[in-house]
Amino acid sequence: QVQLVESGGGLVQAGGSLRLSCAASGSTFSNNAIAWYRQAPGKQRELVATIGIGGSSNYADSVKGRFTISRDNAKNTVYLQMNSLKPEDTGVYYCNRPPGGGRNLYPWGQGTQVTVSS
Repeated sequence: QVQLVESGGGLVQAGGSLRLSCAASGSTFSNNAIAWYRQAPGKQRELVATIGIGGSSNYADSVKGRFTISRDNAKNTVYLQMNSLKPEDTGVYYCNRPPGGGRNLYPWGQGTQVTVSS
């Protein structure tokens, strides 16, 4: 019954920045690892970044050095700070549990659209 709500997307020019938020209800992020995914039109959903329970993070090579994932357990929210955006970052961004941990994914939220113009 966990619900995930993504927000913060928008239209930006290349080189700009956005900060995405992932808010959870029905559960707390303090005891869950969380990941950001994105999906471009006609393409598969891909893993962008993960953050562990202790705050450790991992990033896809395509975003490393530009994106930062963080969490605020008091607010039950995970963030994705996106800097130096490129047109290839365009897509719908979702949050969920990371893969490979033996845990089921939560139901997908609606995602938030990020569009980066050239």
